[in-house]
Amino acid sequence: MAEIRITNKEWERVKIKVQRKYNHLTEDQLQYNEGDEESLISRLMELVKRDRNYILFTLKKALVNMDNNRL
Repeated sequence: MAEIRITNKEWERVKIKVQRKYNHLTEDQLQYNEGDEESLISRLMELVKRDRNYILFTLKKALVNMDNNRL
């Protein structure tokens, strides 16, 4: 089970942040359904060539301040 929970509403904001940081990622690559955090984490690990801890850190950071568009 994933260490984080992301709602579909939260993901819309987080996705913008992720796309700004990794501008090579496409909408299709960043598809997400609520409750499918494990799949999202695994996919991001492959796409940005980073380990699980880094991906979790990045996602948690994005969730902390939803009003800030930076990661």
